[in-house]
Amino acid sequence: MKVAIITDVHGNASALNAVLRDIDQREDINHIYCLGDMVGIGPDTNEVLELLFSRNDLSMLTGNHDEAVLAIINGEPHPEGHIHVKEHHEWIAQRMHWNFIAKLENLPRTIQNTINDHSVYFTHYHMEPKKLDEHISHNPFSKIVEPNLYNLERLFKDQHHDLIGFGHHHPIHHFKNDRTIFLNPGSLGCNREPVAPYAIVTIENTGIQVNLEQVIYDNSSFLLSYKSLQVPEHEFIIRAFHGGQQV
Repeated sequence: MKVAIITDVHGNASALNAVLRDIDQREDINHIYCLGDMVGIGPDTNEVLELLFSRNDLSMLTGNHDEAVLAIINGEPHPEGHIHVKEHHEWIAQRMHWNFIAKLENLPRTIQNTINDHSVYFTHYHMEPKKLDEHISHNPFSKIVEPNLYNLERLFKDQHHDLIGFGHHHPIHHFKNDRTIFLNPGSLGCNREPVAPYAIVTIENTGIQVNLEQVIYDNSSFLLSYKSLQVPEHEFIIRAFHGGQQV
């Protein structure tokens, strides 16, 4: 069985379209897992959610940006750890189509499956078991660690699976010990170049194979939309999350 893993689309419909086209052209991908932060940062909230929710071969879970935006929509406390992006989340919340609100609210925080005798576990990022039901305002996600095998083994010491997939930290993570593959395919929507990364994972009884992929796409109209739509802090966002690319 082959699955595609994407994460951290962050409101970038151009990048998501490019990756989904690439996946569909392969014709051998059985399922797609999207590991959170579909919205926030980029302005294409409704376009991204329409692309994702319209598919019947895709499973999603929520990330910190998704949940923080939902908290604003529902009049609930916004996480203090995200106070620097509260204005931006308010902008996203005001523009999200009502049809997507309940769908986002019904998404889980984790997905656990057994595929061809292998245990797979997906989450946006690590949470201590006691925090799995905490509201996003309590900042339940663990602190980001630098990507190396030692740090990830310690971070996920409470999870025992053959494959642990996650996102949240935007660089690619691909590490393996004698039991577990730790995989973060990298942020699909936030990169210093016009490329969108994702992973194809082949899960057979004999083992698990990971292929890291990336799709080159035209991001010029996407970058221009930050200014034309007057996205809050758009100059900082392009500098911090898109490498200061010029169009």
